[in-house]
Amino acid sequence: MTDPAEILIFDVPVFSTLCNAAFGLRRNVFVLEQKVPEDEEHDADDLTATHFVAVAAGEVVGTLRVVFKPEHAKIGRVAVDRDWRRRGIARRLMLAAMDHCRARGEDRFYLTAQTDKLGFYEKLGFTAFGEQFMDAGMPHLAMRTYTQSA
Repeated sequence: MTDPAEILIFDVPVFSTLCNAAFGLRRNVFVLEQKVPEDEEHDADDLTATHFVAVAAGEVVGTLRVVFKPEHAKIGRVAVDRDWRRRGIARRLMLAAMDHCRARGEDRFYLTAQTDKLGFYEKLGFTAFGEQFMDAGMPHLAMRTYTQSA
């Protein structure tokens, strides 16, 4: 088993070798495991997003992306390889991405979470809001780390 200290987090350019490996991981998690339609897995945001990867034992074992919007940083496509789950990788990815955003002056975060993952995001300071909705056949809720101004 790899020591958690040996799991490295990087932000990587789109279509770099590491980012392409992250896209492969996303395909495995979302399309093959969760049955998300392949044509919904990638979108135009992939071209402008900041992509993060977790690397362990020479492999990309986790990924997420951040899309900078005028009103917030939108975090999405959080995925961890099945064999590497429950080791804190998603948490480390989230914290690294949020630190990166804060260094750019962004401290308002938004995401949509599968409802069975709400507790994970709540521990990172996110609060669910709005009505539950279906995305790729799974129930989701919007979450944010800030309160909406009136």
